[in-house]
Amino acid sequence: MAEIASYCAQLLRRQDADRYLTAIFAPGDRREALFALYAFNLEVSRARETVSEPFMGLIRLQWWRDAIGDIYQGRVRAHEVVRPLATAIRKHGLSQALFERLIATRERDLDMEPPVDLAALVDYAHGSSGTLVELALEILGDPTPPVREAGNASGVAWALTGLLRAVPFHASRRRLYMPANLMAEARLTPVELFERGPSPCLPPVVRAVAGEAAAWLFRARRYARQVPRKFQPALLPAALAATYLRRLAAAGYDPFDARVQQTPPWRVWNLALRRLTGGY
Repeated sequence: MAEIASYCAQLLRRQDADRYLTAIFAPGDRREALFALYAFNLEVSRARETVSEPFMGLIRLQWWRDAIGDIYQGRVRAHEVVRPLATAIRKHGLSQALFERLIATRERDLDMEPPVDLAALVDYAHGSSGTLVELALEILGDPTPPVREAGNASGVAWALTGLLRAVPFHASRRRLYMPANLMAEARLTPVELFERGPSPCLPPVVRAVAGEAAAWLFRARRYARQVPRKFQPALLPAALAATYLRRLAAAGYDPFDARVQQTPPWRVWNLALRRLTGGY
């Protein structure tokens, strides 16, 4: 299969397996465009991880902002992700404003301070993951407002769930995405989380964010009857988010619990069943 051999597909299989699995359920003529889009997201999402100083991260994001601008001006940079992304943009008429919003949101990753409250975290999720899902929907067709609402809501649920599962990873790098006001209410300081890891003060914070994720998941599914099947592959991460939220609840909302970090071996069958039934 050509798509498995492509650079973007291989990159996703190694570093973003969940999105790779959802993309393979898309029609063959749309799959490579999704691989390119998700590989682009991977590139901008790890700007913080690949630099030693925040300023260098801004330079990296500006490179991508300029590369996207070049594509819309008819110029394509010689880059393994830019080339297939340019093809996807031209073929499917993807919105430049959505790319700009996503990159601008990713600049917040370079901020050393956590979001001030849950509303700020949700806003970040909208601009990052929610925007990405909207672009994926544009690859799959011409999304109506209800389809976009479902996509953005599912993106928010996926982002919040992913940030909860990533608490140990971020803590090991002295980064924090949990809302500052919730941390203060739980009497948990960032330093305590960074240096000691698991804390009895952490679960109330995680439970609050997980509850918000579940609410956005419920909101996304309210539009299910208004979402044609062709758009379903972009929304399949919602099914995985539901699974991860259940595991988090079973672990007492402790993201350091091994059950939270384990990847369900049957998740591909879960996605296949959702694809057959038309749900997400």
